[in-house]
Amino acid sequence: MSEAVLGIPSKGRLMDATSALFEKAGLGISRNGSERGYRGALKGMPGISIAFLSASEIAQHLREGKIDGGITGEDLLRETIPPTDENVSVGLRLDFGPADVVVAVPACWLDVASMADLDDVAEQFYRAHGRRLRVATKYKNLTRRFFTEKGVTGYRIVESTGATEGAPAAGTAELIVDITTTGSTLAANHLRILDDGVILKSCAVLAVGRKAPAFDDLISRLSQFFSRS
Repeated sequence: MSEAVLGIPSKGRLMDATSALFEKAGLGISRNGSERGYRGALKGMPGISIAFLSASEIAQHLREGKIDGGITGEDLLRETIPPTDENVSVGLRLDFGPADVVVAVPACWLDVASMADLDDVAEQFYRAHGRRLRVATKYKNLTRRFFTEKGVTGYRIVESTGATEGAPAAGTAELIVDITTTGSTLAANHLRILDDGVILKSCAVLAVGRKAPAFDDLISRLSQFFSRS
């Protein structure tokens, strides 16, 4: 039987937190070859091999079936794979890497407190300017699903390639959808989160493919440290 492949972050805070968690659970992560190798092993779990990837690549590879499971941010997972996709599920919420995906508007929009208010503003904006509200974001799919759920239609997405929170001040968008941990960066850019504007309360997750029973033991080992979803 071939080994199941687990994608883990290749660098950064998610990698450090993942390594610390596995070490706590008595599982060591090793790289094949040099310290920069892209494949490795999980000591104590002989049926699982490791692929070192970026967090965004892990979500993409899960969708394409190139790996059997992976640790990544739930925001990246749900941007790439909708909750309705039965081929990939969240096996365990790891409770580190917390952040919220939110809808934020200029603080000076005093009459806009909710998504319903935003829909009203979108209509007024179109009548006044002949174009739709621009929403700057890196989360196009999450934004579309959430705005549809809330009944907001008078907008268009402007894909953000830099600091999203600076888009309204730069005049490239009227509002944003972005990720935040403390809200301090939003406040520094004179933005505020709508009352019902939290799209996703994200954290790191262990996501698994439907045909990956090899991760059952791993989830069991790790679940003593985190509440299972």
